[in-house]
Amino acid sequence: MARIYVEGWSPDYGAPLAPDETLAPAEGSVDDTVETTTWRPLDGHDDGVDSVVFVDGVRRIDAHLTLDDPQVGPVSGLCGTFAVGAAVWDRTVPRTEVAAERVERWAILSGGRDEIFPPVDLEPGYATMTTTDPDPSAPLRALHSAMRSAEGNLATAMASDTFVIADGPLNELGPRPAVGYIKSHRVRYLSPERNAVVAALARGQRTPLFTIGGYARYSWYVRLAVVAQGHSWSGIVRCEAPNSLPTDQVVTLADRTAAMLPVVASEPHVDPRAPQNLVPIAGLERALRHRMGDPGLVVRRLREAVAERKAS
Repeated sequence: MARIYVEGWSPDYGAPLAPDETLAPAEGSVDDTVETTTWRPLDGHDDGVDSVVFVDGVRRIDAHLTLDDPQVGPVSGLCGTFAVGAAVWDRTVPRTEVAAERVERWAILSGGRDEIFPPVDLEPGYATMTTTDPDPSAPLRALHSAMRSAEGNLATAMASDTFVIADGPLNELGPRPAVGYIKSHRVRYLSPERNAVVAALARGQRTPLFTIGGYARYSWYVRLAVVAQGHSWSGIVRCEAPNSLPTDQVVTLADRTAAMLPVVASEPHVDPRAPQNLVPIAGLERALRHRMGDPGLVVRRLREAVAERKAS
């Protein structure tokens, strides 16, 4: 009989299991034979790479906007900030340093509007963009998309000469040694027999590779930790790599992630998304939030800018 569990993640961060059928692959599109036809847990292997770069981004809604158009009616928007950067783990020391930080601020209006947000006394200031989608949630999606694009560009640039782990799905799929790291599970890609292999993984083990039709990348599951009072998928993450890489190179990357990621998995008493939110990524997120500036000061500057525009 199936048991009920209470997830260890704080509800503020969503859930590690969050079904979304709109993301499900087409029937029969998963190929789970690209590495082997014999599915069983595979041990990770640390090949001694000297440096690992973790790339991530954080975003924040600074203020909601309403454009008052007497003819069209209220038009929604937002002012938002995001920051992206890298945590460089030098395994020869060992030491982790934050690098390549970048902050962007955007005023985003829905409905294809061409109004420009006034200058704001902040560094960096706000650029203006619009989305043609009239949905009130469209500006937030546009901000998230801009952040993901910046993350992808940074991961691609840094993967030219080092091993990169990007938090979230890969946005850039060039033939570089970059791995996407997905903490939550929104789709069941595998058959029940293959899901049983995922559930049977021990710490530091992975599944064989599989591919998803129309989704140009390899995927595999890794267990970071055996979670106390956890269910069979607790402590499981999904990784992915571009299918433009040779299969044997992806096998090396998969073995490396299975061996290395459990070493930097977080602990429940430290991180509300343990063990999936890796320690270097959590440290990077704290640094990036600091770089975005104090939210109260940002709101004051926004109100001052709008007041000055109205007075003029």
